[in-house]
Amino acid sequence: MAEQALEKLTQDQITTNLESNDDWVELNGQIQRTYGFSDFLDSMKFVNQIAEYAEQVQHHPDILIRYNKVTLTVSTHDAGGITRKDFDLAKEADKLFG
Repeated sequence: MAEQALEKLTQDQITTNLESNDDWVELNGQIQRTYGFSDFLDSMKFVNQIAEYAEQVQHHPDILIRYNKVTLTVSTHDAGGITRKDFDLAKEADKLFG
């Protein structure tokens, strides 16, 4: 399982995964989504939840915080692109947001 998570996905696999992760987009070999919140404190609560999850799975997104917006950008550097691990993080982030 761990090896599969680090295997770089094909473009077809990425496209299929993006179809079931509506608000995520592919950008320069990474996947990205921006979340909107009511205020800065809610943004920070979300970021802290993402940080806890990222530490548990040892897979850390790039995080950009702009007051009530949080942008997550994810790729698997060890694999040189997008892997199943990135979509797992995307799914968890969407669950935490929802």
